[in-house]
Amino acid sequence: MSTPTTLGAPPGARGAPEPGPVRGRRRTWRQSLRRDWQLYSLAVLPLLFFVIFRYLPMIGNVIAFRKYQPGGSIFGSQWRGLHYFEMFLDDPSFWHVFANTIILGLLTLLFCFPLPIVLALLLNELRSRFLKRFVQTISYLPHFLSIVVVAALVYETVSMDGVVNQALKAVGHERIAFIQEPGWFRTIYISSEMWQTVGWGTILYFAALTTIDQDLYEAARIDGANRWQQTWHVTLPGIRPTMVTLLILNIGTFLAVGFEKVLLLYNPLTYPTADVIPTYLYRVGVVGGSFSYAAAIGLFESVIGLALVLSANFISRRAVGTSLW
Repeated sequence: MSTPTTLGAPPGARGAPEPGPVRGRRRTWRQSLRRDWQLYSLAVLPLLFFVIFRYLPMIGNVIAFRKYQPGGSIFGSQWRGLHYFEMFLDDPSFWHVFANTIILGLLTLLFCFPLPIVLALLLNELRSRFLKRFVQTISYLPHFLSIVVVAALVYETVSMDGVVNQALKAVGHERIAFIQEPGWFRTIYISSEMWQTVGWGTILYFAALTTIDQDLYEAARIDGANRWQQTWHVTLPGIRPTMVTLLILNIGTFLAVGFEKVLLLYNPLTYPTADVIPTYLYRVGVVGGSFSYAAAIGLFESVIGLALVLSANFISRRAVGTSLW
């Protein structure tokens, strides 16, 4: 006797295939950890780094509310509440330093943020691979120089016997004491920052440029778009998420201007324009020993940085549709 076929049999009939689950069960975190433990193990050291050197030191912010003495316990000191916050809010010198920080941060953002984008777009238009790699190599090199070396180069360039003053003398102009003039400090700082960061900043934009679909350029050429129109309507929208992400991150570090470079370049004569919050904290906290006062200012600066990041992310999500979260 032949075996009866199961075609057309109802779902409950013998021999009929059992209906499979419509949707598989979601794996728990234990199952994911057991399956991909090798990949998760790679994140152990970075997580330890951030826990030890980023999150645990945040406990020290408690001294901003206590009268801390070096060598004592941060939890055993006398509670002072908002006393140190009221001190710097009423301190005219702090607000002068705060204004210098805002101005220097704005100038850094205005000049140093768009330059890597411009350089990446210009290099993207080059057809000679040798010339492109040569320019990239030359522009990357300053990033790998130590801040001390960069400051020394700046000093040698703008000193009384430096290259700049030698050129001024050659054209019949009097020499200028750039290092001692407060009005020249911001120009010197921003110029050195542009020279040191513009090449390295193009790396992320080059990576973003490689993700743009080449068919979009072909379609733009068919529609009669020239190179400038292709850049405006294809290239810039293609790298917009990267631009927005980096802009938000730069705004977050808006008040944390380059402490090391400013410390190495400024002097008491240039304090009116060069003294910023990080250097002020160094003099007040480390040199002067007012750790609680310096901690209060640092906490105030961190809160402002957090507010700037949240605001920039919110505005970017509403206006552009791209944000960090």
